[in-house]
Amino acid sequence: MTTPGPAFIVLGPLQMSVGDSPVPAGTPKQRAVLAALLVNRNRVVATDSLVSAVWGEEPPSESRASLHAYISNLRRLFRTGGADGRDILQKAAPGYRLVVADANVDVGRFNQRRSEGLEAAAVGRFEDASVHFEAALSEWRGEFLEDLRDFGFVEPLAVALTEDKVSVHTVHAQAEIACGRAESVISDLEELVATHPFREPLWAQLMTAYYVTQRQSDALEAFRRLKSLLADELGIDPDPSVRDLHEAILQQQPLNVERSAKTTAADTLIATAHHLAFTPSSGAALRTDAGTVYPVAGPVTRIGRHSGNDIVMTDPRASRYHAVILYTGSGHVINDAGSANGILLQGIKVQGNAALADGDRIMIGDTALTFEIDRSSGG
Repeated sequence: MTTPGPAFIVLGPLQMSVGDSPVPAGTPKQRAVLAALLVNRNRVVATDSLVSAVWGEEPPSESRASLHAYISNLRRLFRTGGADGRDILQKAAPGYRLVVADANVDVGRFNQRRSEGLEAAAVGRFEDASVHFEAALSEWRGEFLEDLRDFGFVEPLAVALTEDKVSVHTVHAQAEIACGRAESVISDLEELVATHPFREPLWAQLMTAYYVTQRQSDALEAFRRLKSLLADELGIDPDPSVRDLHEAILQQQPLNVERSAKTTAADTLIATAHHLAFTPSSGAALRTDAGTVYPVAGPVTRIGRHSGNDIVMTDPRASRYHAVILYTGSGHVINDAGSANGILLQGIKVQGNAALADGDRIMIGDTALTFEIDRSSGG
């Protein structure tokens, strides 16, 4: 349920409504300004960050004047519903803050229903969990900000949110299997592993769904496909938990699907709570083996040799734009920014993106970095 004020859709093309009426959000650049504020809603976004998001690393001289014009235009649009545009889009040093309730943004509702589903699954209320997960997934109407993909800040966020969406598909499948409806998720899981072939939890749920519906040979074949894919593409073996599942299926052992679903949900809630134990403006950092500490501050931290990055590296094997670390609201995700030689996380090459945990080791070029979370710095 939305609250009074403008409402927004970002899980698809950007849309805005005031009351019950759709409101065109303006030119592509004005829409990009709104999108950058929305993904950082209720937090201050520096003027420099907005300019960089919309105009890139070498903005034209008139970019700041254009930004101020877009801000004024957006405030006028917000006023069409009788609200004070300056109360919604506030001036706050060193930039602006868009004040909007999570209930008025589809991604906020997605995160809320995801959390409610995890809480229900963690205590074994799988019917309730499935309803929440389905509601979360129903918020997606397309690809994240699919009409603004030409703006560089969108792609890394899209990758991170897609990861969150895939995780909801995974726990939803677990809940459905725990409810005795494994047959209902097989088709979706087959499509998901084709789209996201390196997501081992999806393969594990597909193997489980096959097995509990008396399709042992299909379950074993799914594992064979996964093992071959990982070996050929990444040079690694499946995760030990997936290998254990394969062994149980091979030996025709019973699977405790309810316990597995509860454990996954509880572990996800714990990981989320750890990341929410600090403010995104402080409390996370990258530390070199020599002791140099680079703060990971704000929703986006760019890493590379170019001077426009948030963390500027001198390593000649690092690319000009090597990596991006995103704070998604529930955790940190590292993305390859199109580097020449990739990123290693815990010794494994990152394929697109990967979630970060406290203590993770990252290799960028020849530089080893440790990701650290200082939970004492948050609330």
